[in-house]
Order: sequence, then structure tokens, then C-alpha cells
Amino acid sequence: MVIDSSVTLAWLYDDERTASVERVFDEVVAEGAWVPGLWRLEIANGLQQAIRRRRIDAGFRTRAIAYLTELDISIDPETTACAWTSTLALADRFGLTPYDACYLELAQRRMLPIASLDNDLRAAAEQLHLPVLGL
Repeated sequence: MVIDSSVTLAWLYDDERTASVERVFDEVVAEGAWVPGLWRLEIANGLQQAIRRRRIDAGFRTRAIAYLTELDISIDPETTACAWTSTLALADRFGLTPYDACYLELAQRRMLPIASLDNDLRAAAEQLHLPVLGL
């Protein structure tokens, strides 16, 4: 499956984690997942913003990154090669940011289900007949 930063960050924060998000990450633990090349930067940004808002501390961030590093999450090597072609076309077609569209492009190219909390991304995946995990 392809997981995006929204579902990853929700899984890290106790107050955002739901049973559906837990099921997604149970599957990630069991079978692994794919993410585009920008995923680590998005996670780092989300955690950094949480520190600035005093939601978490640097220790939480360090533990979260260490745990994510242990998971079988594969970074797609073709994200940037597709950025100005298929990813941008998907962004235009569905009114997504290129950041969100790269998750969609990866799921479409690898024919994988996608897990996201982003309603626009989920709707675009459904229009492309990609499996969307029940969040």
C-alpha cells in the first residue's frame, strides 16, 4: 500500500489515532508500505510544526522517527522523475497539490491501495478506481 503523511502523523499522535489508522499500520508492520520521496520531509515538517506549537517535544520526535525507521517503508526512487509529467497531470486533473498528487501517482503506477486522511486525495483515488483503505 501507499501511505501518506496525514495517516502517518495521525498514527503517531495518540489523540488522532483511530481504530482504522491502527489497522493501516498493523498492515504496514506486517507487509510494509511505499511512500514517495518527499514523505520523510513531510513527516519531519509535521513533527517540527508540532514542536513549535508545543504539542510534542524533541524527545517525542526522536522516538517517532526511530520507530518509523524500523518499519518496512520503501521510498519510491521515481518520485522526482515523475514530478513534471504524470504527477503534475494528476494534480491538474484533480485539483491537488503536487505534494498530494505524488502519492496518487505512486499508487497508480504501482497499482497499490492508498491510505490517506485527505478527502480530496481519497476522492481522486476513487475516481481512478484505486483501492482506498477505509479510514
